[in-house]
Amino acid sequence: MFLLAHDRPPPRKPAPPVAVTPSLQRVLDNLSVPAFVKTPTFQIVAWNRAAVAVLGDYAVVPERDRNLLRRVFQPGSEDKVHDVEDVRRTCLASFRVDIARAGQSDEATALIDELMETSPDFRRLWDEGEIRSHGGFQKRLVRPDVGEIVLESSVFHVEGSDGLSMFVFSPANEASARAIAQLVQRSGT
Repeated sequence: MFLLAHDRPPPRKPAPPVAVTPSLQRVLDNLSVPAFVKTPTFQIVAWNRAAVAVLGDYAVVPERDRNLLRRVFQPGSEDKVHDVEDVRRTCLASFRVDIARAGQSDEATALIDELMETSPDFRRLWDEGEIRSHGGFQKRLVRPDVGEIVLESSVFHVEGSDGLSMFVFSPANEASARAIAQLVQRSGT
């Protein structure tokens, strides 16, 4: 509320996010739907087997490229992301909230500077200044061997972690649930 009313966050000392605990990783591992944990700067730091099967294996992606903002604003993402304009708006508006809560960090500043330089769409949306929390949204994917998968997101803030959030993607329908189960079973990870 303070951010919306005064457009200036209270001063905070930035704190680096706490590492993913073994307990949090077990929570991820026990979910049968895709899930991952991200930092306030949208860096993916943990994921589960279903995320690997449905969204891709983050372990094979260079750490720098595990950033959701970089991914959604990279050239060519328009061809890969369903409703890319809405996804970009949602991510950036949520990013603003997350970095305000966590405190501006060198990492956040560097990411903003990089995207301001490399993405006209980022610059345009950044200038609009939209602020909103993650909320729920739908994600649509098409996998050649199982067809369309419709996922509904839920975002949970990890208590005591200084800014980590867990995204959980639940199937929106029975066909999507079956497709996820097939992909997880095939992946054997």
